[in-house]
Amino acid sequence: MLEIRDLNVHYDMIHAIKGVSLEVHQGEIVTLIGANGAGKTTTLRTIAGLKKPTSGAITLKGEEITAASPRHRVQMGQALVPEGRHVFPGMTVLENLELGAYLRRDKAGIAADIEMVCGYFPILKDRRKQLAGTLSGGEQQMLAMARALMSRPEILLLDEPSMGLSPLLVSEIFAIIKTINGAGTTILLVEQNAGMALSIASRAYVMETGSIVLSGTGAELMESDEIRKAYLGG
Repeated sequence: MLEIRDLNVHYDMIHAIKGVSLEVHQGEIVTLIGANGAGKTTTLRTIAGLKKPTSGAITLKGEEITAASPRHRVQMGQALVPEGRHVFPGMTVLENLELGAYLRRDKAGIAADIEMVCGYFPILKDRRKQLAGTLSGGEQQMLAMARALMSRPEILLLDEPSMGLSPLLVSEIFAIIKTINGAGTTILLVEQNAGMALSIASRAYVMETGSIVLSGTGAELMESDEIRKAYLGG
């Protein structure tokens, strides 16, 4: 479904992403783990069209989208839940959800999907008329995920969904990610919580200083002594 080949990204003279190649097959949860500053978020932002690569190719559903606009990528079935949530704080929960469907014109379908995402995140139904900026961090993360789902993505890009959340909320968010995947949405997950990410991943890539240094199934990497020492505290 998604293929990245020999991706290079620069910030002025800094070579942030160095020849990264990865692929995500339909129906998978693929995770990209690594330390802070490894290049995970830059990779995801480049896939989403928010950062232009220096070289390399990005292909979505067989179409090269390396130079495509973020809007076109959303139209093709890709959606990003950004690091830090970035909800619209001065708008209500409902208005944020409606903005997630800004490319759609099917009013009945939009209404049905609002009910669907509120099924994933019941607290949002109770908070429908509340300003997004007054929500807790966990509720804002749920809203950011629900807003992305309103575009009916075939592949969801998730950037650090557990950041700043309590362990209980982290478990809840990851359970919902599994449910969303089980309903048919492919997921590319960038996450610092390596243990949680690997526990739900079909496959995983490990990133260090802008390069992919290791890949395998989630289970394989969970059993790797190298990964345990570096990321799992054991």
